[in-house]
This record gives sequence, C-alpha cells and structure tokens, in this order.
Amino acid sequence: MAADRDRFSTATRIRALGEQAAARVYRAQTRRLRRPPRRSRLTGRAAVLALVVCSLIVALAYPLRQYVQQRAEVDDLRRQAEEERQRVEELRDAKARWQDPAYVERQARERLNFVRPGETGYILPGAAEDDSGDRLSTRGAPAARPWYENLWEGLDAADGADQR
Repeated sequence: MAADRDRFSTATRIRALGEQAAARVYRAQTRRLRRPPRRSRLTGRAAVLALVVCSLIVALAYPLRQYVQQRAEVDDLRRQAEEERQRVEELRDAKARWQDPAYVERQARERLNFVRPGETGYILPGAAEDDSGDRLSTRGAPAARPWYENLWEGLDAADGADQR
C-alpha cells in the first residue's frame, strides 16, 4: 500500500507530469532539428536563366545605345541637308533675280546712287545711310568724324545694351 500511496501522491504526480512535459519538449525540438531544411525558391535552373538574361541585357546594351545614337545623328544630318537645300533654293532665286536687267538697274540706283544719262541725281548731306545704318558722306563713304565722337557713341551704345 505504501507503493500505491507513492504512486498517487501529489509529488509523484507532479514529477511524472514534469517528466512527460520534458519528454514532449525534447521530442518537439528533435523533430524540428530533424526536419529537412526548407528548399530555396531559387533553383539551379532559375539561377542559370537569370544569368542568361543578365548576360543578354549586358550584351545588347552597348549596341542598342549605338543604334539610338546613330539614329539621332542620321536625323540631325537629314535636318541639316534640308536646311542646305532651302539655302541653295534661296541662292538660285537670288541668282535668277540678278539675271533680270530691271532688278540690276534698281539695285544700282539704290546701292550705288547711279542715274541714267540725262537724269540729275541729288544726295542730301546727312540724309543718306548705308545698309548698316552708318551715315554716309556725299561720296558714299562713311562720314569722317572726330575720334572723340566715335568714343562717346561707343560708350552710349554700351550703356544702352546694359539697360535692356
């Protein structure tokens, strides 16, 4: 009966429960340790595929950049060629105008102050200006002025540029 008492005593029961709990914890830990490690989502095939894709990107980056750059150069050259065609067309028009005797006569009258035989030409001093806006003397050359007037006019022009 003493053995039965020990078997059902509180201390014996607590000891048995403790041993059972310890055994459960030990089994859980060993199960966790024995469990095979989780496989990585990155498999060997996926790694090779990623390497191939990266290699293709690197291999195609430089030629693609060159292609884009050359396309920009081609577009720029086409634009320049079009501008040059327009300039050639303008020069052809000017050449055609200069082939016309009436146009040549008008330019000679305006630019060189030519007159026809029998006509009288008048040039007023201080009234004539050339294409650049400089005053002309009676002979068509720039009017002679003292150096200090040129200096003051240059300073006034420089001040006018700063105020704008």
